[in-house]
Amino acid sequence: MPPDPESLSSRTAGLILAGGAGRRFGEPKAFAHLPNGRTFLDACAEVMFRGGLAPLAATLPPDVTGTIPTCVQPLRLPTADLDMFASIKIGLQHLVKDLSWRRLILLPVDHPLINAATITTLAAQDHPAAIPTLDGRHGHPIMIMRSIAEAVAEGRLPGPTLREILRAAPAHDVPVDDSGIRANCNTPQTLKEAWSALNG
Repeated sequence: MPPDPESLSSRTAGLILAGGAGRRFGEPKAFAHLPNGRTFLDACAEVMFRGGLAPLAATLPPDVTGTIPTCVQPLRLPTADLDMFASIKIGLQHLVKDLSWRRLILLPVDHPLINAATITTLAAQDHPAAIPTLDGRHGHPIMIMRSIAEAVAEGRLPGPTLREILRAAPAHDVPVDDSGIRANCNTPQTLKEAWSALNG
């Protein structure tokens, strides 16, 4: 029998989606480097850890090696060609085994420039799901409540993309003062532009 949601801790879990091959970037983005020398995975893990998220896990490519932050539970995907929703489902199937959290924040690894205040703002939401916005435009990461995470993990919310899940939740828009939510660093050029815009 599943636990009563009210008995769960108010902790917020985190899932970094870092299992892609990074074809547009030229290498897997989990272990690609920012201009300051840190990897995307390091930057995402640090900001989520500083935001108080635990447990914290990351989906990773099946055969790519690199240094994994000690605060992150690595989840190697079975194949390199899974779409994002399939990767999310694998990550959630792992994380729902831990009964200590009530909310979960999903962060694609190609958004490594967000700040910790955005994490804590999303973790404070009591809506079924929440999406950060800047100037009225959506960004990443997103927050979902445990009930939605469990439904995705169990196949009761089949997607086929996260957009359908957020629409059905429904998701609540949360304004934040963080340009990093819109900084999709999925190519070396977009990383260069985003880094320059945020760091002068």
